[in-house]
Amino acid sequence: MGAAKANNNRDTYRATAVTLIVFGILYLVDKLIHFSSIGLPWVMNKDNFLLYTAVIFLIVKRDKSVGLVLIGLWLILNFGLITALLGTMSAYLLPVTLLVLGIILYWLATR
Repeated sequence: MGAAKANNNRDTYRATAVTLIVFGILYLVDKLIHFSSIGLPWVMNKDNFLLYTAVIFLIVKRDKSVGLVLIGLWLILNFGLITALLGTMSAYLLPVTLLVLGIILYWLATR
């Protein structure tokens, strides 16, 4: 039991380290080339940093629950953005996405 917890902690530290490295790189690259000046202002949008963190946690950690929760939070916090991007499909796509994420989280919790 202790080894599993140690591995989970190690995964969390690794995912956090990768997140910090990615954020550092993004800030340095933005200082050099300014994403907004090349038509990519969304890259440094603070609202997207939660999404970046979620994706990194999904990739790096073996236990995907934290990444899935972060993506769910990002979806909820950016409902207006998602609605604008998806247009008329958002009326169905976002609720279905939330349901799928909820089912996946429930499945992960019962494993």
